[in-house]
Amino acid sequence: MDPPRRKTRHGAEPTPIAGGGTSIVDLHTHTSRSDGILEPAGLVRDVAAAGVRHLSITDHDTLGGFRELTASPDLIPDGLELIAGVEINAIARGIPLQDGELHILGFGMDPADEAFEAALAAQRASRRRRFERTVARLAEIGMPIDAHVVDIDLARDDALGRPTVARALIAAGYAESVEDAFRRLIGWGGPAYVPREGLGPVAAIEAIAAAGGVPVLAHFSEAPGQLGLLRELRDAGLRGLEVYYRTFSPDTVGLVSDVATRLGFVATGGSDYHGDLMTYAEAHATLNVPPIVVERVHEAMRR
Repeated sequence: MDPPRRKTRHGAEPTPIAGGGTSIVDLHTHTSRSDGILEPAGLVRDVAAAGVRHLSITDHDTLGGFRELTASPDLIPDGLELIAGVEINAIARGIPLQDGELHILGFGMDPADEAFEAALAAQRASRRRRFERTVARLAEIGMPIDAHVVDIDLARDDALGRPTVARALIAAGYAESVEDAFRRLIGWGGPAYVPREGLGPVAAIEAIAAAGGVPVLAHFSEAPGQLGLLRELRDAGLRGLEVYYRTFSPDTVGLVSDVATRLGFVATGGSDYHGDLMTYAEAHATLNVPPIVVERVHEAMRR
């Protein structure tokens, strides 16, 4: 059996698996409102051109891209359904996981929910502090990148992430790729690593649910060996598990799907597209999300 392939935690595109290219559903994507490359309008254009008909932009800690597009419906291609989405990187203290995080997706939240927006705003503020501390630490070790981050529109209140730092390191000549920047410099244990602040997984789940959304655990290939943890999260309100993750091997998809069925979770799926190493069309060529996924997500949102 192929070993489960982990998502890289920083937005670089992992090595794809073979097959696919016919999916009409993608419930995990990112734009420049968090740590993706494309503007929201560019992403929906490329997604629709690839044949996707049901899309969720799940930017980290912001609904900015969703609001931007729904405020200007002419930007959304005909025939494309846009589902409100978000991804919250939750701090999993006391749980032995890579980077000490669990990533919680949310679908169908009320974008006008003030309490939810306040929670996301606090997350974005902590991201900005981490960003600034990382830039300062890089300068301390002789790798200043200030000249390569001056064009960031801080007034737009985007959810800043380490991929932005990694891309600045590449531009400054200190790293060869996003992967290289994380491995040597800003990833866990690196000389410029700064710990994350913010919500824990239960608080993230509760915030999504309180805003009328469906909380889903993202790209958790460890699921078969973490049934106890998943039961605890289910009791806290977790309602889904990302099963059809683009870079999971078929064996991993099968194992995670079995867990979702066993625990009564809605199965979701998506590309987790950021855009660092490939076009959306290239990512979509290896995406295998069954159409029934969006039906089940709609059912969960109605409940």
